[in-house]
Formats: sequence, structure tokens, C-alpha cells
Amino acid sequence: MGFKGGTKFRTSHRGTAAYQLVCFRSQISNPVGLVYRENPIMLSFNVILFALILNILLSRTIQLLLKPLRQPRLVCQLIGGVMMGPSLLARHKSFTSLVFPFTSDFVLENLGRMGVTLFLFVIGVKMDLGLLKRSGKKHLYIALASVFGPLLIVSIVAVLTRESMDEELARVSSIGEIALSLSVTTFPVHYTILEDLNLLCSEVGNMALSIALISDAIGINFMVVFEAMKQGDGSAQSIIWYSISCVVMAAFTPVIRRAMVWIIEQTQEGEAVDQFYVIAILLGSFVAAFVTDMFGLGIANGSFWLGLMMPDGRPLGSTLVQKSETIITEVFMPCSFVFMGLSTDFYAMKEAGWSALRPLFGLVISGYSSKFFCTMLAAKVVGVSWRDSLAVSLILSLRGYVELVLYVHWVDRNVIGLPGYSLMILGTIVVVGILTPLISILYDPSKPYMLKQRRTIQHTGQGDHLRILVSIRDKTNLPSLVNLLQLFHPTVQNPFSLHAFYLVEPIGRADPVFVEHQNQELEDLSGRFPDLEIIHHALKQYQEGREECVELHLFSAATVKPTMYQDVCKLALISKAVFIILPLEKKLAGEMETTEQWGGESGSIITQILDNAPCSVGLLVEKAERWQLPQIASYNFIVLFLGGPDSREALAFSDRMSGNPCVSLTVVRFLASNAEGDDEMQRKLDDGVVTSFWVKNEANERVNYREVVIRNGADTASAIVGMAAEKYYHMWIMGRKQGINPSLLERLSTWSDHKEEMGILGDYLSFSESVNSDSVMVVQKQVLTGKGPNFFTPPGSIVSFMRRGRLFW
Repeated sequence: MGFKGGTKFRTSHRGTAAYQLVCFRSQISNPVGLVYRENPIMLSFNVILFALILNILLSRTIQLLLKPLRQPRLVCQLIGGVMMGPSLLARHKSFTSLVFPFTSDFVLENLGRMGVTLFLFVIGVKMDLGLLKRSGKKHLYIALASVFGPLLIVSIVAVLTRESMDEELARVSSIGEIALSLSVTTFPVHYTILEDLNLLCSEVGNMALSIALISDAIGINFMVVFEAMKQGDGSAQSIIWYSISCVVMAAFTPVIRRAMVWIIEQTQEGEAVDQFYVIAILLGSFVAAFVTDMFGLGIANGSFWLGLMMPDGRPLGSTLVQKSETIITEVFMPCSFVFMGLSTDFYAMKEAGWSALRPLFGLVISGYSSKFFCTMLAAKVVGVSWRDSLAVSLILSLRGYVELVLYVHWVDRNVIGLPGYSLMILGTIVVVGILTPLISILYDPSKPYMLKQRRTIQHTGQGDHLRILVSIRDKTNLPSLVNLLQLFHPTVQNPFSLHAFYLVEPIGRADPVFVEHQNQELEDLSGRFPDLEIIHHALKQYQEGREECVELHLFSAATVKPTMYQDVCKLALISKAVFIILPLEKKLAGEMETTEQWGGESGSIITQILDNAPCSVGLLVEKAERWQLPQIASYNFIVLFLGGPDSREALAFSDRMSGNPCVSLTVVRFLASNAEGDDEMQRKLDDGVVTSFWVKNEANERVNYREVVIRNGADTASAIVGMAAEKYYHMWIMGRKQGINPSLLERLSTWSDHKEEMGILGDYLSFSESVNSDSVMVVQKQVLTGKGPNFFTPPGSIVSFMRRGRLFW
């Protein structure tokens, strides 16, 4: 696909781009040619570098500008590529001759094809074909309806408008390819967009991925048939040879798969795959693309099929993805968008005229609309709610990278001309640009988690099962968790159910995995969850001797960080948990492990869980640099009660441990002098809870209660330091929010770096060198749906005005 002069595409009588013969010097004659007024951009390599820089700058700028509209990265990159093409910048001859001389066409095109080839290979590596087996009948029925419904409707429209089509488009093979591309939902496309929208682990996201994979399996078979017809040009002999080529390629699948298994066997447990094998496999993706292209199967198919043959997950799949994904997505794929953008000319659509584009436009509109309605109706018929049916149909109507590759392929095969290609590119931008924000608006994955019913420790009666969810990101969190569970002192009269949730990132695979280990052997999952057996053994050891009072349920999930909070909240909702425990670690350097274990560039997972949890949450900060608490006769715990819902829940949490004969509990209530600035309603609720607690524990010699009257944050810090000096407390317990009177923590926020997660007091105690302890427990009471974060903020304060203008994350 070439262009002439940068202002117009010149097309042949068959509608494809005409290449122009250009003679050029392979290199500049003088290394300091700028002195002699030689243009350095005449070198192809320099053109590539400039094109990459320009495309990245344009796409990133567009992404920043369109961020309020929630546009995915695909739309921004595609618009950036189109802006560089003859639709805008390359329409000016001076810009084209300077920046994109004819010498660069060939290099840009091939680098773009290499980028798509490697991208599809990585997507193939991430795909887990086992998802087909795990898909339910509902997914199958929706997939069948979403493929064959649009295929039938587009075919009928094509028959009705065939007389107005040109010779190439009117062929049965061409109509079949276009109808199939508009009907089939491709897994790579929806994975990348769902990842951008943080919907991979949502119920709708999982359903869409399963349907997309089934649709892919159906579409591959039909694509082979239509491609065979196109390659053979109607000749029966050519069609037979094409089909034989497909069978020969499929026959190599078990051989390649066995070779990959052998590589895994040569890799020692816990180590990455040898660099030699990684390079050999990446080169193999180009070999596969060459072989399939030689057989007429297309370049993209070979690399994608090879990726599907790779064992997903650790160690091979994860190593391939880690070592190649960044360079592919950040360097090679921009070349693809430059190449596609330079081949897109919206002015060519105007010159071709409406009469030439009307048949193709009719096929596209009928395909998009029938895909949407067939999917939505099928989902509703099989029992999906209207809201979820609408969300699934919108997701499955999206277009992406695979379709862009098909459009280029159609131009190469004379299915469409450059005006038609430009129409398809425009359609992709419009459809994805409109549907993506609609999906994010219509389907909020956090809404189903928050409840109107109370799920707190405070509202769990004595003798009822205390349902606790423990989220584990690393085996190093186990000792502190097990010790905390032991101190809860479960009995037959006060039992609890423990739901342990082990979370890992799915490196080397695309689809999220959720497993309940009572239904699946641990040995089958050791590759996906490396520390699973250690975690399972530690928790089973804790349960030994406590079977009558402790129920243990172990779950694991492989999911990306931005959607981990959805898995935690979903399991808490299903298991009817009243308390979630999230372990954090404090590094020697004074940094929190929240960024490494629970956070990411998309924001902290901790704050997402706090904002969306269907129950109360406790953040356990391990300060002591030891694996276990000392084996002593008594543990000293202290509760800092500043008032408010979180402090009341923290008191209920500590009350559960007051029955343990090994626990000595001190409760300190902070009161403002003359009660100035107190929230009257909250103070009355605090009085009732504190009175009830003291009446219950008044006769317990291991429980002490006292009140401290203070004026400001300096008095609060001084009082805490004094308490730490008079006795060593193994655990400090407090509410996350700042209580009923903000003056009690005045100026303490100056030293708070993690107050969004830990709260002001929790952050101060976690990092204060003058307060020594083994751990800190920060408690947040359940936030009911519609209530939102309930930090106490006096009306008219500067914080109150600031919060009106930003999202509370």
C-alpha cells in the first residue's frame, strides 16, 4: 500500500493502491551531511525514528485529551496514525517530502507487519484454550447467536445490493470474508479493551471473554473456507490445496507443543526459561508467519497459532510475555499504526463518491446493528438481566487490532479499495469511540458489592459465625496472619469461618482464573500459584485441633492488579464475610509494601477495596522484622478510640480478642476539652458502645479503660508517645478515619504519606520511630451503599470544598 505525493492515493482499475518505482541512495555520502545541506531524513532508519516519536507524542497527547471521555488506547493510537497520514499532515507535499519520502514506505510497512505479527503471537501465548471447556451452555448459545445471526443478515443485505457492487466486492468469497469479520468476536480485541476498562474480572467481562473465545473457534473454520475460495479464485484444485495446507499446519501442533513441554522440563523450578529458548521461540513466530504466508494462510495466522501452542503461565508463557510485551506494544505497534494511518485517506472516500461506498457501508451498518441486537436478545433469552445483556452486547460489538489487520489483508487481496479501507478505519474509530464510554457508564463493576444490610463485627452477635476473609499476596504475610487468627481465640460458643484468598498476577496468560480448592487438586495449579502449597499447609496447620470452631475455605485467583479489588469484594459478598483482613509490610527504609504488593500505576488496590467492600476492612501493618510474635504468656494490645463508626468497629474487633486469656487489652478514649467541635450524634453513639463494652468487661482484670482529654494533634501525639514509653504494646488498634473531632489530629497529617489508605493516625503509628510495636491494625467499618466515604469534614472547611472537585479514590 503506497501513496503518491502525500496528497492523494492513486488506485488501479481493481481498486488497490498502485506502487510507484523510486530510485534512491542507500545512505548519505557524508557522515556530517548536515554541513553539506544533505537531508538526514532521507535515511530510512531516521524516518522510522521520527515516525515513532511523532506517533507516540500524538497518541499520548490525544489519550490525555480524551481521558475524560474514557477512550481506550486503541482509539488514541489509531487517531494518531490517521493524523500522520494523507487525511491531515501527509496531505501537505512539503511535510510528506520532508518527513515521509518514498524511501520509507517499504520499511514502515514491514515494521508495521512485524509489530502485528509479534502482538498476535503474545496474545496467543496469553490465551487459555481451557476456557472453552469451562464455558457454560449460556455462553455457547450467545456465541452461536452472535455469529450466525449477523452472518445471515449481512449475507441477505449483500445479496440485495450485489448489483451495485464492483466486481471484486461482489465475489462470494469477498462477501463471505466481510460478513464473517462483522459477525465474529475476536478474543484479542476484547481482552485489550476490557483490560483498559478494568472489567476483566467482572461478571460481564468473564462472560464476554468466554463468548469471544467460542466465537473465535467458530470463525477460524469459516475464515479458512472463505480464504480458500479467495485464494483459489473459484478453482476447485486451488481450494483443495489451500485446505491441505491448513491440515498440514495443524498436524505440526502436537510436535511444537511437545517441544515446548521439553523446554519447560529443562527449566529448574523457580527459575526463568533460558534466554536462548526465548529468542528461538520469538524467531519462530516469524518463521510461522512466513510458512503460513507461503501456504496462502496469511502472515498473522501463523504467529497467532504458534502463540496458542505455547503452554500459558509459568515458566514459559510468563517469561515470553515479560521479555517481549513492552518492546512490542511500545515500539513495534506504533509502527503498525503509522503504517495504517499513512494508508488511510478520507479524501479518497469523497473522490470515490457515495455510490461506490454505499454497498460496503450498508454491509457495515447491518453487521454492527445485527451483531448488537442478536447478542442482546440471545443473552436475555438465556436468563441474563437486561442491564448485563446490554453491556455484553456493547462489548461484543467492539472492533480492534485483529480487524485492522483484516482490513489491510483485504486491500492486499483486492477485496476492497483504499476508499473502502478508509471507510472501515473510520467505522472502527467511531464504533469503539462511542461504545467504550457507554460500557463504562452503563456497567459499574463496583456497584454490586456494596450493600444496604450491615455486615460488621459490631453487628455480629455472640455465638454467630464470625466470617473473616483474609487476602494474601505473598507467603511472607502468613506468620502475622496466623498469629492474629490465633489471638482471636475461636471457641465452640464463638466460632468463625475463615476464607483465605490467595491473589497473584496472571503473567503469561490473558483470561482471569478463580479457583475454589475444595474442588480442584493443588498439584494441578502449582504452575499458576507458586506459593499455594505453602499457604495451604500453614492454614491447615492452624486449623488442626480447631475443626469444631474454625471452618477453612481456600480460594485462589490470577488477575491483573487494577481488578484485584473486584475479586476481593466479590468473594467477600458471596461468602457473607463481615471482616476483610489485608496484610501490609513496612520496609526498613520506611516505605510501605502497598505499592509493590497491592498497588500499581492505576492507583492503590487498598483504597479500591476500602471504597467498595461489602463489609468492614482491617489493614494489618507488620512492623516487626520477625517471622513470628514471641511465644510469651501475655500479649498487650491497645485501642485508640477517637470516636466515629471506624473507632466503634475497632473496639468491637478488640472485644473479640478480650476473651483470650493470653491477651491484655487497654482501651484509651480521646476526648476534646469541653467537647468543642464534636459531632453530637456520633458522640452519643460512642457513649453507648463504650458503656456497653465497659459493663461487659468491668470484671475482667486483663481489660483496662481510661479517658484522655486533649486539645490538639500535638497533645494526641504526646499522649501516644507516653503510652508507648510506659508499656510495650504488641498491637495498636484504631479506626481509619479521623474520628468525631478533627482538632484531635490537627497538624498530624503533615507527616502522613499514606493517609489515603491508613488514615492519619494509622500512618503516624506505622512509621513513628518513637512508638515501637509488632503490628498496627487499622479498621474501617462497612460503608453502606449510597453513603460513600464518611470522613468527618466540617461544613465550609477547605477540605470540604476540595473534595467537591475530585474523585475520592
